[in-house]
Amino acid sequence: MADRKITVRPVTRRAVLAVAAASLVGAKAAQAHHGWSGFDSGQVLRLNGRIAAMTFDNPHGELRLTTAGGEWSIELAPPSRMVARGLSREMLAVGTEATVEGYPHRQTARLMRAERIVVAGQTTELR
Repeated sequence: MADRKITVRPVTRRAVLAVAAASLVGAKAAQAHHGWSGFDSGQVLRLNGRIAAMTFDNPHGELRLTTAGGEWSIELAPPSRMVARGLSREMLAVGTEATVEGYPHRQTARLMRAERIVVAGQTTELR
């Protein structure tokens, strides 16, 4: 068996910058999806209104709900959980009446984390 020579290349500045850039992108993505600690679980809100917009995407669905007091952004559960509990994308169609109970955000006005939603008389627990 012949002797194999192992060559170790020094780390280049370009490699270090590439790793640093990738780390920043990952950190920004993680920051974009905030945790639930920003919501005040000591204050329960109950909002009634019409769905003005909806997304049914990961990491969680979202609604814009038009109420008598203005428009709210509402963070729902992940789509797989909503479907498993009987809440389909079609049930959250724009124009649908809904009642949402949940917690307001501590710093962002008119942002809520939903705990449950009532659509067409059906209550779905989201957490």
